[in-house]
Amino acid sequence: MSNKNLVPEAKEGLNRFKMEAANEVGVNLKQGYNGDLTAKQAGSVGGQMVKKMIESYENGMKSGN
Repeated sequence: MSNKNLVPEAKEGLNRFKMEAANEVGVNLKQGYNGDLTAKQAGSVGGQMVKKMIESYENGMKSGN
């Protein structure tokens, strides 16, 4: 499986989404390399992203979209 985005424009949106999720859980992400994050910090960001995606999906289901 490739790590390339099928829609190049989506990369910017995903990065904004990741930064927003990191901010919400108090993790300071930098543009570019973030390999110095702890596993706990990275997990917090990923978990927040999933939480936001589920909330968005559920809200879409409630509104009939």
